[in-house]
Amino acid sequence: MNRERFSIDLACMAGPLEERLAAAEAAGFSQVMLWARDLADHPRGYEAALRLVRDSRLEVTGLQLMSNYEGMSGPAHEYKLDIAKALLDVCIDVGAPLLVVSARADISHEQDARQQAVHDLRKLANLAVPTGVRIGFKAIPWGGGISDDQGAWDLVIRARHANLGLVLDAFNFIASGHSLDSLDEIAPDKIMLVQLADFSSPAFQELRRHDTDPMPVFPGSGVFSDQVAAFVRHLDRMDYDGDYSLQVANEDYRQLPARAVAALGARSMAWVHQQILRRRLPIRRT
Repeated sequence: MNRERFSIDLACMAGPLEERLAAAEAAGFSQVMLWARDLADHPRGYEAALRLVRDSRLEVTGLQLMSNYEGMSGPAHEYKLDIAKALLDVCIDVGAPLLVVSARADISHEQDARQQAVHDLRKLANLAVPTGVRIGFKAIPWGGGISDDQGAWDLVIRARHANLGLVLDAFNFIASGHSLDSLDEIAPDKIMLVQLADFSSPAFQELRRHDTDPMPVFPGSGVFSDQVAAFVRHLDRMDYDGDYSLQVANEDYRQLPARAVAALGARSMAWVHQQILRRRLPIRRT
């Protein structure tokens, strides 16, 4: 794992955009994950927010979030296309090479609905080609739609588009209960991003069923550290060499100064890096 491919999601931290960017940089991150609202909500306006990002020494891992896109029809589909085009423009403005698209929560399991979702994802990937932005599709662990990585991967491979790939989420994967071997079905070069979190509650799978926040924490700080470590080691064994991002929506963190949270994130980044080294050391000794 190359630390240069590691980012912190700005949603982990509270405070003005400029403080969060400065905190991430001071903590040793070279990349940040942005949300479109980080730019649109800036009190001095969108252009001022763009300048802040451009003036920092941070690269942008990607932009969040396009949601509830696939499987729509009629005016709803046209509306979502307009949103997608606008978000792609934001990606271009801020230099984000990836747009994260989360699966629609209520998509039907009927074959026709799934085929329409495949068509829509292919259409979005085509739309993004001239912009140079890739599309990363992500399952969501609630609702009756694409709730796990296997379901999301099925749509991605059926779409057969070079500009479309998968976003893996540690929370989603561990909550699904699937074995690590199931990851071997996924082509590592089709993984656009890996999002990491640990969990403070050992009962998070039960909480998940009731749409209750299981209080995610930075990797290495929770009760599922062994599972998160095994997850990243398995991805490394698959020769995944892409971006990782810490995505932790924790209200405790958001009550702290951005610099304190970024420091916790940096400690977590070091912990994740160490898990990869633990797998590789026996090989080096040999």
